[in-house]
Amino acid sequence: MEKEIFDVVVVGGGPAGATAAETLAKQGKHVLLLDRQGRVKPCGGAIPPRLIKDYAIPDELLVAKATSARMVSPKNNKVDIPIDNGFVGMVDRSVFDEWLRERARQHGAIRRVGSFTDLKQEGDLVKITYRVRTKGEIGEGVHSHVYAKAVVGADGAKSGVGRAAGVPGCSEANYVFAYHEIIRKPENTNANYDGSRCDVLYQKDISPDFYGWVFPHGDTLSIGTGSADKGFSLRNAVGKLREDIGLADAELIRHEGAPLPMKPLKRWDNGKNVILAGDAAGVVAPASGEGIYYAMLGGQLAAEAISEFLATSQVSKLRLARKRFMKEHRLPFIVLGVMQYFWYTTNKRRESFVKMCEDKDVQKLTFEAYMNKKLVRKKPMAHVKIFIKDMGHLLGVTKVS
Repeated sequence: MEKEIFDVVVVGGGPAGATAAETLAKQGKHVLLLDRQGRVKPCGGAIPPRLIKDYAIPDELLVAKATSARMVSPKNNKVDIPIDNGFVGMVDRSVFDEWLRERARQHGAIRRVGSFTDLKQEGDLVKITYRVRTKGEIGEGVHSHVYAKAVVGADGAKSGVGRAAGVPGCSEANYVFAYHEIIRKPENTNANYDGSRCDVLYQKDISPDFYGWVFPHGDTLSIGTGSADKGFSLRNAVGKLREDIGLADAELIRHEGAPLPMKPLKRWDNGKNVILAGDAAGVVAPASGEGIYYAMLGGQLAAEAISEFLATSQVSKLRLARKRFMKEHRLPFIVLGVMQYFWYTTNKRRESFVKMCEDKDVQKLTFEAYMNKKLVRKKPMAHVKIFIKDMGHLLGVTKVS
């Protein structure tokens, strides 16, 4: 049989993979987007204005617009933070991801349902093997294969593509395990719920080392938590959180769980013709767990790097994706990593962290950085002021009520 050869095969149809496929298809590349059917990542679904603008997300995909955030401390102290002059868009990942995949198809990418199983080098090409199951089929299903000049692995944390291709560090990365439930919003809710507010909870019984969340999705809610402690029951924690906010009996629509990487891999390519993007490359923001914007940017940068590789046959071009990403986001990732390391380790520090969030300078600079995806440098004295307060809380000089 004649080989089915693509310029690029993108494995994984989440925001990273769909964006990579769209970018490549718009450049005229022959692209296959291979996605596992029914896979939805646990995610609060928050997207900042920069993502909406950069990737032309239509308003009808936003199921809610959050205009404030509430931080809840271990002692149940609450700090409400308004989002001045703007909002954070909320999306349902099952709808949002499919829309991105379909947009890639409309630009020329070929879509196919299948589960990646292996890849092998065959000369200048990569042979990608995947499994297809028919509805109701039991067993291994039917194995098929295609060939590509290059591959984008956007298949999530612990990437099968990355491990099969020998990308360094794929198997050793650190993860937080996340779990959430999408529930139907009841007609009557109590005072603990606000459909225009994102709640973030730093309580030990909700998460010992990360946080829990309650995010509005219009007619539904995302209620979830995460932890690196494998002995901690995420389902029980979400159940308690639902009970605490009076939604224990609300209708469960679906639930999902998955590992979230907490640090970008030191290398995203295999030095031949495979590159990783999104969670596969480890680009989830520490402390916040935010990943959609970084996934889409990573997918775009991976596609651009592959285009340069295909045009020049220089494998060094594959490294440009990580280099360009880290040039813009290295410092924010370092700051967030330090924040998670210091502030999430004990309840006393968590209490101090939430208390620190009462400061208006902290609120303003934090949200400006989140909304625009860059650290704001226009107010250097405010940064100095925050640093002094930060150290005061960390060293116990600042009193916590």
